[in-house]
Amino acid sequence: MKFTDGYWQLRPGVSVLRPGAVESVELEERGFTAYAPTGRVVTRGDTLNRPVVTARFFSPADGVIGVTVAHHLGGVPRTPVFEVASSDEHPVTVDVSGLSATITAGELTARVALVDGWRVDFLHGDRVLTSSTARSVGLVTDADGKAHVHDRLALGVGETVYGLGERFGAFVKNGQTVDIWNADGGTASEQAYKNVPFYLSNRGYGVFVDHPEHVSFEIGSEVVSETQFSVEGQTLTYYLIDGPTPKDVLRRYTALTGRPARVPAWSYGLWLSTSFTTSYDEKTVTEFIDGMAERDLPLSVFHFDCFWMRQFHWVDFVWDPATFPDPAGMLRRLHERGLKVCVWINPYIAQRSYLFEEGRANGYLVKRADGSVWQWDKWQAGMALVDFTNPDAVAWYQSKLKVLLDMGVDAFKTDFGERIPTDVVWHDGSDPQRMHNYYAQAYNKAVFELLETERGKGEAVVFARSATAGGQMFPVHWGGDCESTFAAMAESLRGGLSLAASGFGYWSHDIGGFEGTPDPAVFKRWVAFGLLSSHSRLHGSGSYRVPWAFDSEAVDVLRHFTKLKLSLMPYLAAVADEAHREGLPMMRPMVLEFPDDPTSAYLDRQYMLGPDVLVAPVMSADGEVTFYVPAGTWTHLVTGAQLTGPAWVTEKHEFDSVPVLARPGAVIPFGSRDDKPDYEWADGVRLRLYAPAEGQRTRVRVPSPGEGPGAEFEVRYDNGTVTAELVAGSSSGYEVGL
Repeated sequence: MKFTDGYWQLRPGVSVLRPGAVESVELEERGFTAYAPTGRVVTRGDTLNRPVVTARFFSPADGVIGVTVAHHLGGVPRTPVFEVASSDEHPVTVDVSGLSATITAGELTARVALVDGWRVDFLHGDRVLTSSTARSVGLVTDADGKAHVHDRLALGVGETVYGLGERFGAFVKNGQTVDIWNADGGTASEQAYKNVPFYLSNRGYGVFVDHPEHVSFEIGSEVVSETQFSVEGQTLTYYLIDGPTPKDVLRRYTALTGRPARVPAWSYGLWLSTSFTTSYDEKTVTEFIDGMAERDLPLSVFHFDCFWMRQFHWVDFVWDPATFPDPAGMLRRLHERGLKVCVWINPYIAQRSYLFEEGRANGYLVKRADGSVWQWDKWQAGMALVDFTNPDAVAWYQSKLKVLLDMGVDAFKTDFGERIPTDVVWHDGSDPQRMHNYYAQAYNKAVFELLETERGKGEAVVFARSATAGGQMFPVHWGGDCESTFAAMAESLRGGLSLAASGFGYWSHDIGGFEGTPDPAVFKRWVAFGLLSSHSRLHGSGSYRVPWAFDSEAVDVLRHFTKLKLSLMPYLAAVADEAHREGLPMMRPMVLEFPDDPTSAYLDRQYMLGPDVLVAPVMSADGEVTFYVPAGTWTHLVTGAQLTGPAWVTEKHEFDSVPVLARPGAVIPFGSRDDKPDYEWADGVRLRLYAPAEGQRTRVRVPSPGEGPGAEFEVRYDNGTVTAELVAGSSSGYEVGL
C-alpha cells in the first residue's frame, strides 16, 4: 500500500510516526529490543505524549535475523501463523557498545545505530546488504483510521528483486506493486494463485515477511531506491535471510518454511487429462489411452477432471454412474496397463451434494457470524466451504478421499482454494484475513498428509493450484488457467520462474494452454517446454489435448520430447533429490545459477533445468529463438553442436527441436530406457561429459527410484580420454563418453 504523495508529502488523511534515535536497548540472551521515541527526547518532559517504536532483533536460525517492529503490543494473538522452524542451537552474538547494538548469526549481522537517528544495517561480514534508514519505518494511520506498520529496505545500484510467489508479470519485480492476496485471476493479470511474502535479491539476501494475511510490497515503486512492505495492524515481523549466493538464500529460506517433499518416480512421466468441459466417459478414456499406446507415446498418469462427478454435485466424490458405471473396475484396468490415476477435487461442497447436509449438521462447513453456513452460487450452486481449522472436518474430508484411494485412485488434483471469504467465522477462531491466503496451506496439507499415510512418504503427490509460504512442502503445483497462445506460454514461464525464486521445488503448466484451443504450432512448441519442465501434463478446458487432434507431426513431436525426458531421468532424479534435500528448484532462473553475470539478472525466456542443462523454449511459429549463453563452451544436448559464451544467439528450430544445452564441464547421465520414468536409473546408465577441462574430476550421483542406494560415479578427463569408476552404490553396467 502506498502512503505517500511523492517523496515529501503524505496522502490525504494519512499520518505517520517514525522512529528517531534509539533511547535505550534491553538485552536478551539471544537478541535485544531497541526503543526509539518518535521525536527528540532532551528533557523529561519530552517523554510525555510521545509514542515509541519498539523493535526486537532475534535469530531463529543460522544466517537469519528476525525483526519485529511494533507500536502497541497489547493486541490479541492472531492465528493462523506460518510454521517457521526456530532453533536455539546455533551461536548468536549480541553486543551493545559505543555507537551501535549488533546481533550476529553466522556471517549475518544487524547493526542498529544508537545515535543520530534511526538506522539499521544488515551486513554479510563487512559488506552491507541493505539498510533501514530514517524514513523507512512507519507507524501509519490511514484516512479510514486503520493502523499499519511498514519498513523499507534499501535497493542498491543494479539490485534486482525476484519471487513473491507465482507472478506472471515482469520477472524482475523492481518498479512493481505486489499485493500478497490469493486470487483466481488466471495467468494474464497482476493477480496470482500462489502468493508468497518472500523476495530474493541478486545481492545475496532474501526477506520473508512473517504474515499470512494481506502484505503489500512496493518494490522500488513508492520510493524508487527502496523496497517497502506493510501490513495492517500494530506489529510487523520479517526475517532477513543471508546468502551469500541466491541459492544459499533459498536453502536457508526453505529450512525455515519447509523443504519440498519427495514425489514418486512415476509422477515425472507424461500426464494426460480428459480436459475440463469436454464430453467423456470410459470409452473416451480407453480410446485416448489406446491411441497413445498405438502411437508409441509413453504415458504414466491419466487424470479425470471435474466431470468424473455429476454436475451440480461438486464435490461429493461419487463417480457419475451415467459415464462411469464401474469405476473400481475401470481403475483396475488402468492399473493393469501400468498407469497411475489422478482425479480432480476441490474444497467446496455444493448444496446438492449429499455431503452438504452432513457437513452442515456436524459443523464442518465455514459459517457466518450468525451461525449460518457461508454460501454463494459462484462455481457451484449453493456452494459451501470445508473448514480445515476444524480437526474433525479434516478427518471427515480425508475419509471421503480415502474411499477413492481404496478404490484405486493414486493422486489428487487439488484445484481452487483462492476465493476464500473474509466475512466468516472459523472453527478455531482464526482471523479471517489471515485465513484467506493460509487456507491453501491447510487444504493441500490435509490431502497430501492423507496420501503420505495411505501411500507412504515419497509416494504422495498432488497437483495443486493455490499456495502460500510453506506450500512447497506439498508438491506439485501447476500454473493455473492460461490462454492457448505464445504470449501465454511466456507469461506461464515467468510465473514458474517467480515461483522457483520463492522456494518451490517443482512446477508444471498446461501443455498447449488451458483456455481455447491452440493452433498446431503453439501446441507443438509448448510440448517441448512442457516435457522439459519438472512435471508434464496435457490438459485443456473445452477441447482435448491428445496430439493427433492437432496434426500428425504433433504426435512425433510429443513422442520425441517424452522419450528425451524419460531418458534424462537419472539426471532429473538427482536434481529432484537436491530440491528435497536443499530446497533448490528443479527449474531455475538463470540468475540463480549465474548471479555474477549481469545479463542473467533479467532473463525470463529461458531457464536452467537443474544446475547443468539450459533450456530456451521456442515461442514462435517459425522456430526462431534468441537466447543467452553464459561464459564457456556449451553443447547442444541432442545435436552436439557447440556455442561459446558469453553471447546472445539466434537460432531457428524445427518443431522437434529446441535449444537444450549442456553446461561446460557437465556430466549428464542418460538412462537406459525411454518408455517409463520409474526404472532403475543406475543400471545401464550412460555418462556423457560435455566440453571438459583437462584433468577434470566430477562426482555424479544417480539416485534409485525406490529404497535402493543408487550409484555414485567419478568421471575423469585426462589427455583427451574420459573414464569413469563406480565409487559407491551399485549399477548393473554403465558407459562413459564425450
